[in-house]
Amino acid sequence: MRGLHGKRVLVTGGASGIGAATAGRFLEEGAAVVVLDRDTEGRRKIHAELPELAGTVDADVSNLAQVTAAFDDACKIMGGVDVLINNAGISIRHNFLDITPAEWDKVMAVNLTGVFYVAQTAAKHMWKQGSGVILQTASTNGIVGQPFYADYNATKAGVIELTKTMALELAPKVRVCAVAPGYVLTPMQRAEYTDEMLEEVNRKVPLRRHAKPEEIAALFAYLASEDAAYATGQVFTLDGGETAGGLAGR
Repeated sequence: MRGLHGKRVLVTGGASGIGAATAGRFLEEGAAVVVLDRDTEGRRKIHAELPELAGTVDADVSNLAQVTAAFDDACKIMGGVDVLINNAGISIRHNFLDITPAEWDKVMAVNLTGVFYVAQTAAKHMWKQGSGVILQTASTNGIVGQPFYADYNATKAGVIELTKTMALELAPKVRVCAVAPGYVLTPMQRAEYTDEMLEEVNRKVPLRRHAKPEEIAALFAYLASEDAAYATGQVFTLDGGETAGGLAGR
């Protein structure tokens, strides 16, 4: 991609899944990359797998003080941040009627408040330096209803509207977009679905499979590049055709 070589990239939730694949893709593009993740063992593993990383930083994105400190550390390591991949998130599979207040608060804190904390921290830095790109991980769950994930769905819908509003307020200095993946075969997905459940999903997706994390990473790389210099305020869906049709297409 044009214009990614030498860019300074911060990836939250970068120790596994989409985040790890995205960190790897930006390294391939010649960018400097720092991974932010609260999982100590995960940070150790990703640094071993991607020794070219500029570094890793520790933060729970739902804690503003930790976010601020980690962002400052990333800036010290790389000299600044040009691209934020705002990706950290969690999900809990449960029936709507069974969601506890504690579970609701936990998912909201990480997936929406945490996205806001990191985005605002990065945006202040980018506004001051006069340029930047913020890319946020949404989901098809934020576009259409999906059973068993009411809290997760609500947060991803919130990320989409946050993205659009940020794009309007931060233009023309900072571009802001979201990527809305469909089903992606990540460790988080694998932990929640049996083999039978995964196969059932694959039968419903027109391309008959889950996405690979690397495929989502490729879209992030494009959107951060100069090839996407006119893209802001948009949500880019990558779902194998999952949301292309209604009942007639299922």
